[in-house]
Amino acid sequence: MKGAKVAFVCQECGYESARWMGKCPACDSWNSFVEERRPDVRVSRPISSVGAGWGGSGAVAAPVPIGQISASGEKRLSTGIGEFDRVLGGGVVAGSVVLIGGDPGIGKSTILLQAAQSIAASKGVVLYVTGEESVEQVGLRAARLGAGSDSLLVLAETDVRAVVEAMVTIDPVLVVIDSIQTMEDVELGSSPGSIGQVRECTNRLMRAAKERGVPVFLVGHVTKSGAIAGPKALEHVVDTVLYFEGEGNHAHRIIRAAKNRYGSTNEVGIFVMTDRGLAEVENPSEALLSERPGGAAGSVVVASVEGTRPLLVEVQALVARSVTGTPRRTTTGVDYNRTAIIIAVLDRRAGFAIGTEDIYVNVAGGVTLTEPAADLGIATAIVSSFRNIPAAPKTAVFGEVGLAGELRGVSQADMRVNEAKRLGFKRCVLPSHNVKSMTRRQLAGSGVEIVGASTLREALEAVFAVVDG
Repeated sequence: MKGAKVAFVCQECGYESARWMGKCPACDSWNSFVEERRPDVRVSRPISSVGAGWGGSGAVAAPVPIGQISASGEKRLSTGIGEFDRVLGGGVVAGSVVLIGGDPGIGKSTILLQAAQSIAASKGVVLYVTGEESVEQVGLRAARLGAGSDSLLVLAETDVRAVVEAMVTIDPVLVVIDSIQTMEDVELGSSPGSIGQVRECTNRLMRAAKERGVPVFLVGHVTKSGAIAGPKALEHVVDTVLYFEGEGNHAHRIIRAAKNRYGSTNEVGIFVMTDRGLAEVENPSEALLSERPGGAAGSVVVASVEGTRPLLVEVQALVARSVTGTPRRTTTGVDYNRTAIIIAVLDRRAGFAIGTEDIYVNVAGGVTLTEPAADLGIATAIVSSFRNIPAAPKTAVFGEVGLAGELRGVSQADMRVNEAKRLGFKRCVLPSHNVKSMTRRQLAGSGVEIVGASTLREALEAVFAVVDG
């Protein structure tokens, strides 16, 4: 066996170099290279030993015809938290590795401890590995959350080899690693949290999870930009990547999937932080609209869809006179570039001279709208603030705005209308294409006045009754 290999690795992007460099050529970061030593160990397997893959015996996997692969569906383990299961695609798949990241104090450890308690109380032994806190500190949080199951085992350990040995010895149904940045492999010689350590520890845990069929949750730190700390390759190794979002001074928390090999990435889970941990929001539309001011200019309700769930959210806009030569544009919860396009369409196609005004757009409740169906809501909120005219009461809108000023159809229009009806809305303004595609039974049974519009100006006239040119 040869000596240890020395490499300099960028701690921002994972770029490797044979020598130290002041500036990373891949991500342009300064002074980010750290020396790492890696043992040059080559493991060989006998060619004659043929296995089925992930069997734990180290055998070479045999190719299998795709038509002979069972498609009966993967086994899922429910966490006992409906919103969490929704984001995961219906539960945790056996042998999967889930990476969950978020700002410090957002609730990552809290929700995983709640899920671990639920599974330990109903399914079997759960191993909770803490590398940042002592056993006593975890016990204090568990007492606050009411997690007292004897099947929930807490292990304070940072050596990944010891963690894998504990997995073999205890044979749990679920493993939680809090956090992956505290794990280390003593053979590498680098400090915990470095690129090499995070990558190697994740690979070891991933292989143990696949071989034993045990799902593993990894808690990941985030950088200043909000991305999970470590190389992007870390997100490629795991099966699911979840992001925990929310403002520190706001009670609502949102979990969304950035990657999911076993489900949709469009689903979101909405929670509220309480003194007893994170509680599910069973009616998110009602919760998001509970503080909406009545009859206020610049406030519009948009019927959105996140995955398979319809959501009614409030879009707010404020148009003010610019005191500088360059008008200011600020957005929260919507795409900045998309908003700039809508402003240009309003100015050029709809006849509203707002190109020189300061415009601020916000989605209330900390929700992020990414679908184009929110275009009409953004445009309506801007015009409402600009004209200082409230939108028609009990009216919800949705639709995509084109560059020619046309209103384009969106998907799942009937689901959006039904959600508006459930919350007591009387009118829905939507693209004419969606109205034509809806059946007579859907139109008659909706119980909501449906107004179709083919252009942005027609939609605005329907919302405000009369719109000046």
